[in-house]
Amino acid sequence: MGDACVSGAADMAEEMVQALLDGQPLETEEFCDFSLEEQNEATAATGVSPSTPSTFTPELKKNVFYIVAGAIVNDNGEVLMIQEAKSSCAGQWYLPAGRMEPGESIAEAARREVLEETGLEFEPTTLLMVETAGGAWYRFVVTGSITGGRLKTPADADPESLQAQWVADLTSLDLRATDIVPLVELSQAYQRRGETPWHRPLLPAARRHDRLLLRLVVCVRKRANNRVSVLMSEKTSLHLPTCEISPPRSIHSTLKKYMTEMFGADLPPHRPAGVLSVEYAHEPDQPAGLCLTLLVPVRKPLEEAHLIDKYQWCELSRDAGHALLERLGKNRLVTLNVIR
Repeated sequence: MGDACVSGAADMAEEMVQALLDGQPLETEEFCDFSLEEQNEATAATGVSPSTPSTFTPELKKNVFYIVAGAIVNDNGEVLMIQEAKSSCAGQWYLPAGRMEPGESIAEAARREVLEETGLEFEPTTLLMVETAGGAWYRFVVTGSITGGRLKTPADADPESLQAQWVADLTSLDLRATDIVPLVELSQAYQRRGETPWHRPLLPAARRHDRLLLRLVVCVRKRANNRVSVLMSEKTSLHLPTCEISPPRSIHSTLKKYMTEMFGADLPPHRPAGVLSVEYAHEPDQPAGLCLTLLVPVRKPLEEAHLIDKYQWCELSRDAGHALLERLGKNRLVTLNVIR
């Protein structure tokens, strides 16, 4: 089932997990245990031709698309909406949203889109949801506070939008698409959370990546002592398991393929609980990669979760294990929505 971690390795694993719980990027070498090249070799071995070249490099607005959306709710529970100016949906209503530009951080893109489309200055405070369609389209849904500006009126109409309004009832509007309804409901729930436990404010951590990466915090309980362990890769040096995201595949498909690579055919029951962190930073003319970290609980005891070589379980301290398990509660992680 994989050897148990020695003390130093367990300490290293705990430090990595704690950094992610604190919203920090992992300042380690960019590891990748299951690259596109390795995935393509496995696919070709089954007689199927790979659909993506092993040399795929993410290029912003060419073969990878990052969208920001502001789900902003005021103290009255009203959501900030904009009336579209684009000819394809002119007059219809939507959240302030748009594609990220080269060199922008996710927070910078959100500030720009909200200002351009609503006239208001916006300060993002947290991610609420990460949405993915395939492995090359991502929408980062943020909320936060209005800090200034003037609400756009019809007299201020421009190619970005016709106007903006605070709206109490979405059913009163002709919406461009209803996909924003759950985003608004999530933001309203977050706004009125009060003392209800929720995930801590989390914005993407600034770290540049050359590839699209999926990092996993796979956790399991040991029947013998009820302690929590996390899965670590021993390839090259000890690190959290990380694979390259296949652009045409859904995140769920990439996850299943990678879990099978680690556990073999006897794959234990598991399901991603949500997003622990997003790492992204971009420089113009450089690859626009990212790293998405998911928390994945295994629904079998450690004694029954058998690993293949080069992976091992590292037992956390009781406090660290408790902190990780707390994130499995409702709304304790940023929501992951995989669009089919």
